[in-house]
Order: sequence, then structure tokens, then C-alpha cells
Amino acid sequence: MPSPNKIKAVVVDDQLTMRTLVRSCLQQIGLTDIREFPKAPEALAAMKAAPAHIIFSDFNMPEMDGLEFLRSVRADPAIKGTGFILLTGRADADLVKRAAQFGANNYLVKPFTVAILKQKLEQIFGALS
Repeated sequence: MPSPNKIKAVVVDDQLTMRTLVRSCLQQIGLTDIREFPKAPEALAAMKAAPAHIIFSDFNMPEMDGLEFLRSVRADPAIKGTGFILLTGRADADLVKRAAQFGANNYLVKPFTVAILKQKLEQIFGALS
């Protein structure tokens, strides 16, 4: 069982309120190492410099959307194994299918609860202690 405070997370969303919400949920679960970015290109550069264990990325963002970001992460040998959870405001079956094809580990439909976010994390890391 991994300890939540050992998990390094990156949250990428162009909306500050959503980044704050995800951070708050992660902190309630016990994560302490959380970095936030408003744009995927910034997050990608930061991940290459200092990798994390899990990325929470919004789908709908300017410059580079969540699927493009996911493809960029999976194409980089140094960070391709990073867990990736796509955040979306719509439970679109086609989007979920495409995300899975590109290597997303899971997805979260907004709005969500701390319990649902924890469940999605545990599907990737196993039960958190």
C-alpha cells in the first residue's frame, strides 16, 4: 500500500478554481507534493525536469488539449510511465475511448468528490494507506 504523501502529483487545468479543487481533494487524501500548471506545455517541460507519479489534466485547454498532452507524455521515454487521469466536463464515450487508446489510466467527470478521486487513484496505485 503506497503512502499518499509519497505520491508526487501534477495538476494541469487552465481554470484556477479547478486546480484549487483538485489540489484540495488530493490534500484531503494525504498527498503533499502537488504542482499546478495552467497550461500543458508548461507542465510537460516541468515533468521532463522533475517527473511526478501522476498527472491530472483537463481535457479542454487552449494551446494543447488534454489528449495532445497525454500523447506528448506517452511519447517521451523519460515520463511515459507516469499515471494520467483526464479531467472532463462531459462523459463523452468517444472522448473516454480516445483517451484510453492514447494511454490514459483513468478519467474523472467534473464535478467529482474526494471519494471518487481517491477511487481513481487507487485503481492506479492500489489501496492507499
